[in-house]
Amino acid sequence: MTGDIPPGAGKARKGKRADSPGRRAILVSALGASASLIPFLAHAQERSGGRFGTFEVIQLAVFAGITGAAMLSAIWLIRERQRTAAENLALRGRVAELGSGLQRAESLLSLNDQRIALWGEDGRKPELIGSLPPATGAPDDRAHFLAFGRWLESRSAAELERGLTELRERGTAFDMIVETLTGTLFEAQGRRSAANRILRIRALSAAEREHARLKVEHQRTVAERDNLLGLANALAMPFWMRGPDGRLQWVNHAYATAVEADSPVAAVQEQREFLGTQARESIVRQQKTDQAFAQKVATVVRGDRRMYTVTDHAGREGSAGLAVDISDIEGVREQYERMVRSHADTLDQLNTAVAIFDSERKLRFFNQAFQKLWELDIVFLESAPDHALVLDRLRSDGKLAEQPEWRKWKENLLAAYRSVESQEHWWHLPDRRAIRVVANPQANGGVTWIFEDHTEKIDLQSRYQTAVRVQGETLDNLAEGVAVFGPDGRVRLSNPAFASLWGVDASLVQPGVHISAVKALCQGIAIDSPWGDFVAAATGFDDERRDRHGQVELRSGSVLRYAVIHLPNGQAMLTFVDVTDSVNVERALKDKNEALENADRLKSEFVQHVSYELRSPLTNIIGFTELLKMPAMGALNERQAEYVEHIGSSSEELKTIVDDILDLATLDAGAMELEIAEIPVRRAVEAAAELAGPRFAEHRIKLDLDLKTAPASFHGDEQRVRQVLFNLLANAANFAPEGSTVKVAARPSQGGVEFSVHDDGPGIPADVLDTLFRRFEPRSNGGRRRGAGLGLSIVKSFVELHGGTVEIDTGAGRGTTVTCHFPAAPEGLRAAAE
Repeated sequence: MTGDIPPGAGKARKGKRADSPGRRAILVSALGASASLIPFLAHAQERSGGRFGTFEVIQLAVFAGITGAAMLSAIWLIRERQRTAAENLALRGRVAELGSGLQRAESLLSLNDQRIALWGEDGRKPELIGSLPPATGAPDDRAHFLAFGRWLESRSAAELERGLTELRERGTAFDMIVETLTGTLFEAQGRRSAANRILRIRALSAAEREHARLKVEHQRTVAERDNLLGLANALAMPFWMRGPDGRLQWVNHAYATAVEADSPVAAVQEQREFLGTQARESIVRQQKTDQAFAQKVATVVRGDRRMYTVTDHAGREGSAGLAVDISDIEGVREQYERMVRSHADTLDQLNTAVAIFDSERKLRFFNQAFQKLWELDIVFLESAPDHALVLDRLRSDGKLAEQPEWRKWKENLLAAYRSVESQEHWWHLPDRRAIRVVANPQANGGVTWIFEDHTEKIDLQSRYQTAVRVQGETLDNLAEGVAVFGPDGRVRLSNPAFASLWGVDASLVQPGVHISAVKALCQGIAIDSPWGDFVAAATGFDDERRDRHGQVELRSGSVLRYAVIHLPNGQAMLTFVDVTDSVNVERALKDKNEALENADRLKSEFVQHVSYELRSPLTNIIGFTELLKMPAMGALNERQAEYVEHIGSSSEELKTIVDDILDLATLDAGAMELEIAEIPVRRAVEAAAELAGPRFAEHRIKLDLDLKTAPASFHGDEQRVRQVLFNLLANAANFAPEGSTVKVAARPSQGGVEFSVHDDGPGIPADVLDTLFRRFEPRSNGGRRRGAGLGLSIVKSFVELHGGTVEIDTGAGRGTTVTCHFPAAPEGLRAAAE
């Protein structure tokens, strides 16, 4: 930079002089001189007698004015030039001084320890002055220097950019320490002047660098501490810091929430402890030997016992701790362990063999079915053997079939550990078992192996196919018509008998034909067609899905008995049997049965009528016989007395027969009702024995009553019970040998009482037992008298009317025992015993 005047400066001055007030004065003077000459020239014209014209006068005046102005201008220019020369001389001195000062300033700014960037108000690119040592990593290139992120550490570059933005937009000054990528520290200052924004980056001295480094490290430490505390405060887990005295110095919001404090500050002020005293003492004890404490600790939070993993580190000036709530994790872990045990127990109950190998091909789980299938030693399996070793063991034990290339076969099998898809293999063992092996890869690299014994299934399939063929042949040769319809109403199968019975072409009821088409074929063949119900049953419109049976008559005269059977798989089966002959026979039998029933009814009516008609004369005969025995009627000789006695006994016997007939008639009509009451057992037996006593005395037969274990009473019709016992005793007196003993016993039985009467008679032949209780079929069988054949029939009818049973134990050489079982109380009254 020199003291010379720039070329443009002279032009600026000339322009300035052209527009100066002196130049304007010269022009005014020239015009004034020209104007002053005009009157003079006019006077001269008058004196000359008008030889000069007006135009000539004006020209002369203008010339004279211009001449005067030129002279005045020349004088002014000379004076102005002298003044300008003096000013230029002064300006050259000033410029020289300024250049010298600028050179001194540039020399100072160009020292190799600082660089300045100036931004003007016009928004142009900044001007750079000075330089920084190359060893510091600061680029000398303008563009690279202004790209701070390329040579400054990222945090320093970001802070510098923010400072410059504030400086240029708001004029905010700043001072900061920045660090280059090589680790060199600079001082950066931002200032604002009247017209510029200035950035100064200065290299530091050794002392300044050390101070700056400490300042940067302090700033970094403070920032890191703030970040760590902010992070700790944002954590959803309790965090605390303690001083050397063990008191709380800082806690986060999660800690304050856990101890139910209003804020972390309140928790510190109130010294609210998160852990119990025992847990804190345990931490202090362990930190005497180890700075770090990390264990699971239980504590109470808001009334709930929670499990935490507590990590506490002790330093020189205190300690810091963190608690992670693992209650949910522990719950999930326990649930997972229970689930694993449950799955293991479930797999143990399966009949399918299951083995699980890990990613290293070690056996980690096997169920009982696996051990049972391969008959391997439990100790060997629990030692977590390698899968290849298990295969070799099975091969050596002869459990696996020999392979032409064993190693290749084994490698192909173990390729499942490198596969992501399930694999399936079939093993045919030497003992003729067929095993389906499924390898299911797991996400963790292991494989679950499933071994299914399909031997029985294959055998069942073979037998099933054989059974299907046999069934088909059987159906085709059945005389019974069969048709099976699927859930869609289409024929699944039918036999030739079906088409034959319905008189349709067999080709029209082939599989696949819909039941509606079959209905159209058979509808008109039946008189009262049931095919509408068949269609509803086969197509599912029958909501009840219940089996039904029926009979249909065809127009040809044939009668078919049908059955609709719903199969478990949603299908329906129709069966038809030709029962024409059976129906005809049944109709004939029904006609005959009706005739027999009418005859039996007439017989019963006749017997009942005759019995009623006989009762009146019998009553008269008995009455007159008793009258003849009275002394008032006169004495009877011995023969007469014998005849009267005989008439009386015969009349009583005939009256008993008539009463029995009337009782049976009442039973047959369903009109007999029992008068249920409490019956003393002893009284009923003794009363019957007393009534039958004369018959036993007649033949010197003893009567032995065994009532020691008899119950006190039971409920029934006492009159009918006595009649039953009397008939049994009368029957025994008829067949017991003279001088023998008839035993009568009463004892409790299940839910009631039983009476038994035993005689030592000849017993009852086997051919007579079947008809023993039939009416009007008397048989002597060694008895003394031949009765009407109603006694035992009456016994059976009355006992069964009470809801009991009658049993007979008889045989040659051991007599006869008749046992009657009565319930403790009849459950219901039967209209009549069959």
